[in-house]
Amino acid sequence: MKTLLVLLGPTGVGKTDWSLSIAEVLRCPIISADSRQLYRGLSIGTAAPTPEQMRRVPHHFVGILDPTDYYSASDFEREVLSLLSTFHQEHPVVIMSGGSMMYIDAVCNGIDEIPNIDEGLRRDLQALYRKEGLDPIRQQLKILDPTFYDEVDLKNPQRVIHALEVCLMTGKPYSSLRTNPRKERPFRIVKVGLTRDRAELYDRINRRVDQMVVDGLVEEARGLFPMRHLNALNTVGYKELFAHFEGECTLEFAIDKIKQHSRNYARKQLSWFRRDKDIHWINLSREGVDVLRGALALLER
Repeated sequence: MKTLLVLLGPTGVGKTDWSLSIAEVLRCPIISADSRQLYRGLSIGTAAPTPEQMRRVPHHFVGILDPTDYYSASDFEREVLSLLSTFHQEHPVVIMSGGSMMYIDAVCNGIDEIPNIDEGLRRDLQALYRKEGLDPIRQQLKILDPTFYDEVDLKNPQRVIHALEVCLMTGKPYSSLRTNPRKERPFRIVKVGLTRDRAELYDRINRRVDQMVVDGLVEEARGLFPMRHLNALNTVGYKELFAHFEGECTLEFAIDKIKQHSRNYARKQLSWFRRDKDIHWINLSREGVDVLRGALALLER
């Protein structure tokens, strides 16, 4: 049976190592479901698979875009489904591994049909954001779609700007177009969620940030600093260092903030994923846990 094995979980939990182990046994490729690993030049800050790991198992949707490129969950849904139709001709099981909630939902459940946005409108709103910040965009969204305004993370520029783009493009509230249909897929979906006890997960996140700094995160971010206004770089690990480069805080403070914001993001991921009753959870903090055996058992059902 054609199957998509989705290995998901919070940042820092250990998805990469386990997806590699399972893929080597199944002899199948891995599709990355990480919305920031898509971009070239962000390998350290996004914990992208290393060249050695990508030699072990072919990875897709890693480092395929420039930071200037626009890309959405809808684009991801369309391109992954197209790729799966090819992969499933040779591989009964394909792995999708990552933690980007909307990207995973787009592939598994489908995403609303949102009209293409005029590039002129997109440039105008991006220019407004760079010049005056997010507040005037939020205020327009509040007028045009108060329902979505009350739901959206108002600190997330991508979500806020996109919602306003749709309002202005269609003349309708963005919320009226979000019907959340669940689309049928021509393959079975098996979801495995990885988690750890909170103290262990937070310690892993803190240590991973320290290792990123050792591996050259500060230098990577400095090279990206001229592009700091781009949405692709409005993400944990870079925005904190950009604030340091602009003299707003010390390097030590910025690194502490990266750790804090990464832990916050892990909580948000877990909260989102736990609403999905189809996920089979495995706690990696328990002794003797074997994700490979558990995943294979689920595939055999």
